[in-house]
Amino acid sequence: MSSPERGPVSPPLAVALTTVGFFALVIAAFGVTSLLADAEVVSVPGLGSLPGALAVVVAGVAFAILTALATRVARPTYRSTIASVVTVFVAYVAGLWFGALVTGADLARSGAAVGGFVTSPFLPVLVVVTFVCAWVAVALVRTRARRPTWRWERDEDES
Repeated sequence: MSSPERGPVSPPLAVALTTVGFFALVIAAFGVTSLLADAEVVSVPGLGSLPGALAVVVAGVAFAILTALATRVARPTYRSTIASVVTVFVAYVAGLWFGALVTGADLARSGAAVGGFVTSPFLPVLVVVTFVCAWVAVALVRTRARRPTWRWERDEDES
C-alpha cells in the first residue's frame, strides 16, 4: 500500500487533492470576503474578470508545483508551507498584473490593481488559504495513520 517512511497518501494524490482544495477555497473565500467587506477583488474599474481569473490560475499552478516539490522528499517538513505562501503571493500578484496588461490596461492601472489587492482584505485570505492547503498536503504525506477498521477486519496477530 505505502512505504514505511510515508503515510498511506501518496505525494501525487496529496498534491491533486490540495490543489483542487486550494482553487475551491480561494474562490469561496474571496467571494465571502467580497460579500462581507463590500469590496471587489480587482478594484480597478474597467478591467473585467480576466485579471482576477488569470491570477488565481497562476497562483494555483505555483501552488501545485511547490506542493509537488515539498512532498516528494522522504519526510516533508511543515516549513515548506512558508515557501508556498510567499511563492503563491508572488504568483498571484504577477498573474494579476499580467492579466491587467492583457486586458489593455496601461502600467499605471495594472499597478493600481496590484496595489489595491496588496492593501485589501483579500491578501490575508490568500495567505491563510495557501498556508492551510500546503499544511494539509504535508500532513497527508507525513501521517502514518490508517483508516479505522472493524474488529473482524484486523489481523489475528494485532492486539
